[in-house]
Amino acid sequence: MYPKLHRILFLDDDIVVQRDLTGLWKIDMDGNVNGVVETCFGLSHIYAQYLNFLLPLIKAKFNPKACAWAYGMNFFYLDAWTKEKCREEYHYWHNLIENRTLWKLQTFPPDLITFYLTTKPLGQSRHALGLEYNPNISMEEVQNAAVEYNPNQGMYCAL
Repeated sequence: MYPKLHRILFLDDDIVVQRDLTGLWKIDMDGNVNGVVETCFGLSHIYAQYLNFLLPLIKAKFNPKACAWAYGMNFFYLDAWTKEKCREEYHYWHNLIENRTLWKLQTFPPDLITFYLTTKPLGQSRHALGLEYNPNISMEEVQNAAVEYNPNQGMYCAL
């Protein structure tokens, strides 16, 4: 769609940007498609939470302990997207859907599938995950995060 565009920052509709995020363009993506903030802590936010590992197709292709990420902010390297044929991969898995048995939740699992092994962790300091359920997050973590989730407003805030 945009042949001269090499990178794009995707912000979910519940993101509020409060500072310049152009520093993301300096990140070396190491050939990966998707720059993400991983969100796995213990057994929380791992692939087993989203995909149906009882199915042989899922079990053979994915690691149930692979780390998921916060989808509110994704930094896509479009040259790698084309090289890795992400569009084709996404459509391939959507065409396999039978009675919604491949994954457990709505729209996020197809992204986990599509970008499996093509994500680059951007570091936990960019996202304060768990404000709605983790009372142990320090104020320092929240203030240092580039993106936070505001449970009272139902939105992410890019600080």
